[in-house]
Amino acid sequence: MKNPKDVEAFIREQKTRLVEQPDCATSFYNLGVIYMNQGKFDQAKDAFEESIDQGVRMFEAFANLGYIYFKEGDLEKVVKANLRAIEIEPRYARGYANLGFAYLQMGKTDEAIQALEKALEQNPDIVQAMCNLANAYLQKGDLEKSLATNFKMLDLAPNFALGYNNLANVYYLKGEIGKAIENCDKAVELGFEVHPDFRKMLEQKKSKTKKAGLTGKKIKKVPQARTVEKPLKKNKAKK
Repeated sequence: MKNPKDVEAFIREQKTRLVEQPDCATSFYNLGVIYMNQGKFDQAKDAFEESIDQGVRMFEAFANLGYIYFKEGDLEKVVKANLRAIEIEPRYARGYANLGFAYLQMGKTDEAIQALEKALEQNPDIVQAMCNLANAYLQKGDLEKSLATNFKMLDLAPNFALGYNNLANVYYLKGEIGKAIENCDKAVELGFEVHPDFRKMLEQKKSKTKKAGLTGKKIKKVPQARTVEKPLKKNKAKK
């Protein structure tokens, strides 16, 4: 609902329903989604919490609370909210994906890999989960798994710029500077802001390699741009 008048009408409709049926979990949830989309996070939290109190299987409300906690910078609460979501619905792929993303931000690589693999087991087409899994493998030092996961992700989303940046990082660590530069350029072409220090290091390594006539040695450290902040998927308001 992009039209503000439609949004306000929908809010009035949900509030009217709550006057008639004060324990309607769905109406509270719908209000939460609208408020969240408007950036009114305090009101959204209140609405989602009410929907959880009144409902039985409001796992999506927990996931949306997790998104709000992420925007507030509270990763521990993000984890707790999504753990509750998958406890209620063990097949909820987005809950595992959100959980994996939070663990990755916290530096809990093993937990992130486990959650993200579970997300993709439930739904193999979540591109962002695949991207985060590739980054988790990279953090773990498993370059081959990171490489394979990035390729699989780009098969699903050929224009996903972050995927090419990921490949550039992996190839750099493998000492394959030509491929690293090629993928870095592709990421930039698609609109990704590559870390300036990383681009500088690539060019310096390329220059040294040409002068020495060598293929280059493996590099241990790569300046990492922060993982692109991807909002947790908002669920459409239910009627």
